[in-house]
Amino acid sequence: MQMLTKFESKSNRVKGIAFHPKLPLLAASLHNGSIQLWNYQTGTIYDRLEEHDGPVRGIAFHHSQPLLVSGGDDYKIKVWNHKTRRCNYTLNGHLDYVRTVYFHHEQPWILSASDDQTIRIWNWQSRTCIAILSGHNHYVMSAQFHPKEDLIVSASMDQTVRVWDISGLKKKSTSAQPMSIEEQIARANSGQADLFGNTDAMVKYVLEGHDRGVNWASFHPTLPLIVSAGDDRQVKLWRMSDTRAWEVDTCRGHFNNVSSALFHPRHELIVSDGEDKTIRVWDMGKRTAVATFRRENDRFWVLTAHPQLNLFAAGHDNGLIVFKLDRERPAHSLHNDVLFYVRDKQVRQLDYSTGADHALLSVKKLGNQYVQPRSLSFNPAERSVIVTSINAEQGVYDLAPLPREGAVPSDLAESGSVGKRGTASNAIFVARNRLATLDKTAQTIEIRDLNNNVTKTMPCPTVVNDIFFGGTASLLLSTSTGVSLFDIQQQKVLTEVTSPTVKYVVWSPDAAHVALLSKHTITLTDKLLSKPAMIHETIRIKSACWDEAGVLLYSTLNHIKYALPNGDSGIIKTLDQPVYLTRVKGKTVSCLDRSAKPRNVAIDPTEYRFKLALVQGKHEEVMRIIKNSNLVGQAIIAYLQKKGYPEIALHFVQDKSTRFDLAIECGNLSVALETAEAIGAREVWERLAPAALRQGNHKIVERCYQKTKNFERLSFLYLITGNMEKLKKMATIAEKRGDAMSRFHNALYLGDEAARGRILSEVGLDALAYVAAKKAGDEAGASKIAAQAGVGEKGLQGVQEAASSSSSSKLHPPTVVNAGSAQYNWPTTGTTESYFDKALVADVEEGGTIFKDNAVGQQGEHDVDGWLEGDDFVDAEDAEDEVALDGYGAATSGTIAAAAADEGAWDLEEDDAALAETIGGDAPVVAPLSDLTALEGSLDPGSSEAEHWLRNSPIAADHAAAGSFDTAMTLLARQAGIVDFTPLKPHFLACYQGARAYLPGAGAANLPALEVHLRRNASDEAEESASAQLAKSLPVHARTIHSITAGPLQEAYKLINTNKLPEAEPLFRSILLSLVLTVGTTAEEGQEILDLIVLCREYLLGIAIELSRRSLVASEPENIARHLELAALFTHAGMQPAHRQLALRAAMNEARKAGNMAMAAGFARRLLELGPSPKVEQVAQSVLTAAERAPRDTVPVPGYDPHDRHFVICAGSHRLIPGGGIGGLPGGGSVQEDPLTGAKYLPEFKGQRCRISGVSEVGGQGSGLRCWI
Repeated sequence: MQMLTKFESKSNRVKGIAFHPKLPLLAASLHNGSIQLWNYQTGTIYDRLEEHDGPVRGIAFHHSQPLLVSGGDDYKIKVWNHKTRRCNYTLNGHLDYVRTVYFHHEQPWILSASDDQTIRIWNWQSRTCIAILSGHNHYVMSAQFHPKEDLIVSASMDQTVRVWDISGLKKKSTSAQPMSIEEQIARANSGQADLFGNTDAMVKYVLEGHDRGVNWASFHPTLPLIVSAGDDRQVKLWRMSDTRAWEVDTCRGHFNNVSSALFHPRHELIVSDGEDKTIRVWDMGKRTAVATFRRENDRFWVLTAHPQLNLFAAGHDNGLIVFKLDRERPAHSLHNDVLFYVRDKQVRQLDYSTGADHALLSVKKLGNQYVQPRSLSFNPAERSVIVTSINAEQGVYDLAPLPREGAVPSDLAESGSVGKRGTASNAIFVARNRLATLDKTAQTIEIRDLNNNVTKTMPCPTVVNDIFFGGTASLLLSTSTGVSLFDIQQQKVLTEVTSPTVKYVVWSPDAAHVALLSKHTITLTDKLLSKPAMIHETIRIKSACWDEAGVLLYSTLNHIKYALPNGDSGIIKTLDQPVYLTRVKGKTVSCLDRSAKPRNVAIDPTEYRFKLALVQGKHEEVMRIIKNSNLVGQAIIAYLQKKGYPEIALHFVQDKSTRFDLAIECGNLSVALETAEAIGAREVWERLAPAALRQGNHKIVERCYQKTKNFERLSFLYLITGNMEKLKKMATIAEKRGDAMSRFHNALYLGDEAARGRILSEVGLDALAYVAAKKAGDEAGASKIAAQAGVGEKGLQGVQEAASSSSSSKLHPPTVVNAGSAQYNWPTTGTTESYFDKALVADVEEGGTIFKDNAVGQQGEHDVDGWLEGDDFVDAEDAEDEVALDGYGAATSGTIAAAAADEGAWDLEEDDAALAETIGGDAPVVAPLSDLTALEGSLDPGSSEAEHWLRNSPIAADHAAAGSFDTAMTLLARQAGIVDFTPLKPHFLACYQGARAYLPGAGAANLPALEVHLRRNASDEAEESASAQLAKSLPVHARTIHSITAGPLQEAYKLINTNKLPEAEPLFRSILLSLVLTVGTTAEEGQEILDLIVLCREYLLGIAIELSRRSLVASEPENIARHLELAALFTHAGMQPAHRQLALRAAMNEARKAGNMAMAAGFARRLLELGPSPKVEQVAQSVLTAAERAPRDTVPVPGYDPHDRHFVICAGSHRLIPGGGIGGLPGGGSVQEDPLTGAKYLPEFKGQRCRISGVSEVGGQGSGLRCWI
């Protein structure tokens, strides 16, 4: 038996000590008058209570209320609330020192013992003394309630121990009705009144036997026994019956006064301490000392036991100590789904699959009867176990076979009888027929066979504290500085890892990883002890086991936690009491409690599975967990930020300010802008502006400057983007604001010399105004300025000379680098959205908010252009929400959500071979290069870079970049059936210019500019030869799919939103033509280009249909049937959902207006499927209700069939092609298709120019546009 110290503190002499029955709190009353509250698990002080005058000797916690009672040498009893840390009240009545105080386990009573020779019982609710027990004729040193019966035991310096009966007091306090006269007389005659006339508490026994004063007496928790300790250095054991009490025996061994003694709550032991500086443990049956624990300089004054846990606390001269007398960690071993463990000195087997639990073997005769076995090692090959028990430094083990599998023995065999016994500090199996033992004293390791015979003896390579299984024929040696992997065959250390002293080792199920458990640290490593990761805890680590996914779960005193292989850890569950983990399966943790009883604890593994998937790069698993769990909280957000995943943290955060911070950190301007609109604070816009500027999104920068009314920066932004129109409006705003400096800056940016002269004159800077007018050539203005200044022309002679100086020059605004930079955001390096950025907007419709709560409280979209109009310069709101009968209102712009059509609509796969045979497919249009390897010394010129571009690529844009426009046009004719290249001329030139850079030649030498060809696939490998790089070089292109979707496409969407269809049509056609000469760097980008071509086709078709309808309304208002037909066909254009909603609302209104309620109901149902706003949804529901009452159409529309399965619209006639033209048309012929866009036409349009693209021929042949390699 050994003392296991759990907590120790240094302080003044401790006279009283008490455990809280539920919380990890320990109260210590000190000789200096202070009361200390300690958290003994963490070893930290909770609080100090200081209101007593003089030493505090008694202290106790209430079992259920947050109350603490104390008594001291100031004769006072104080009742405290340990949560509020205040004294509730003071009980006065004792006339001398108060020695002990205790709460009753049921009644609202406090028991106090005092040097005034009395024991008092107080009601802490009424705050009164309800009984005084007199009888002792000297100091009463202690008094305690019986844990179950109505008894009190007291010890006094009069050398007696008294047992008091308080049943009368309890009956009196719990009587619900007043007693009759007869009951009162019977009660009065039932006992003799004491000195104070009290009959509620009477002496039942007086125990005499001590030769000197008695310091302590306490009841046994379950048996009729009393233990007492006195100044005669003896511990006496007493037994009670109903009629008498007598002394059983005396325990002698202390050589000074014994301060206190108590019964062990679980074993037949007595624990005592005294002024001889020892704590002694006695066997109740043999009355002999089992163990003695001695301190050098500290006398012990008090001893207590935890009411529920296996903990003791003792107070001494210099503080206190919390300790255990034996280990509570059950020895166990897990094999597959079967747990072998030791409980009550029996080896038991628990099958987790069936729940069967039964004993297999008895180990009661192994080691000390009060010491539980330390370890258990299981050999599945032989179905045998090694059970090791250690008492102090002496160890003993039994190697014993277990009953065959499935057998339940009726009589348990003793391990010492059926097995082999040996002595060692530890013994474990290392192979199917070998075990290893450690002799810690001799520092030797012995290898034994199953008969326990030594086959090999090896000296320890270093001082070894313990051995553990390290794999077949290997050992893990625990030293004071770490763990070593020891090979038994070679007898040498293979590798080692540094760590604190390791107490336990836990292997993963696949034996690939191992956890080394120390007192406060866990070291995670692989089977070769490489790449260790260490986890530190402030409180003790109790146990650990591995999850099936490779995550370690471990328990501390009050938590179940997890640890990832990289060392990250977190809390899974809070525990009331420590448990010892044995297995993790799904959401259930199997464990053993302190009494070795199996338990199952439900856990939520979401957090650590999420982090593990994140560490392992399993993005699909991460998104699955995000969507299917409620993983939230600041901890997970902080973890994602720490690990560099702010874009994932955006999925969790609820707070808008935190969301904005994360969006800025990960560069997600869409979320940042949306959240800034929702927050609306100036500070947010000020932070968003530089972030957007770094990414070249000057349109968001413009909005930020407008929101913050930063006029100076806004003017400069318009200058560098070349937006002269808005710069003029800024000049007007500056004039209305009366800001002269801002007016001058805007005039300077605009190059308006006359305005500069006027402004300088207005502010009194006549000389500068005169010079400005002279430089502008405004002689009349200059004379006028001179006259206003009261100075003639001669008076400004010096200024005239400065103005006419040859060294002076006019101030002109700089030339804009790119004339289109005001319309489009600046191009940036091609970046790909992360998996999580795409997932964030995957289900967001175009124009919708990414986060629903960002939409709450928004006042409408900020109109960047309208902001510059008016006098107040306030945010302008967009147009109405309602759709006009001849169009539709504003819709919020946003990022493109998804492609509108499918590649399968082209129907080209089956005819690829035929097309290739007909038109030549991708046959080379340039002859191949000759052998590049020139003879040594040859002066023949090599091939140019542009020639290599021609031969390396079948893409028309690359040929245009090389300057070979003829071959580029040939490729476009073959691939996309293009016949008119005039509209493509500017795009050809843009490709050519964007693939070159020019370095100006030296001016003095008059050298020509140096042309540099720019490659998009420049190699980063220095060792790759120049010829190898040249052989695969391809030209760079300034226009990318990202620049198109972020710039022109958004402008086109905005025109649709603002009902500017005539302006939107040429812009969509321009985007379509630019896509023809756009190159994708990956197959995904190439497919996105093709999808965008289809999207532009659908928008151009829809716009043409709607413009035709509007023209028809103006020219033929009586043709209502055709009018409704076009409105209905417009709803089938493959536009974005937000724009389809607008088309459906317009068609619904037109049909309702014409009296076609059945037709309107069809539009309303389709509108509801798109999930409109609540207001629009209400209108659609009202249309459905009206249609149910009158489901008829007043005007027949024969050209529109709402039940058609295909809805293929002729792009030339704007009529529905029945059945999509599948199987032929009613009048003969077949549907014709545009080879570039895939637009469908009736047969009469074959050979005509496509109405959608304007460059291709309807019915022409094409192999399919190539836009990536």
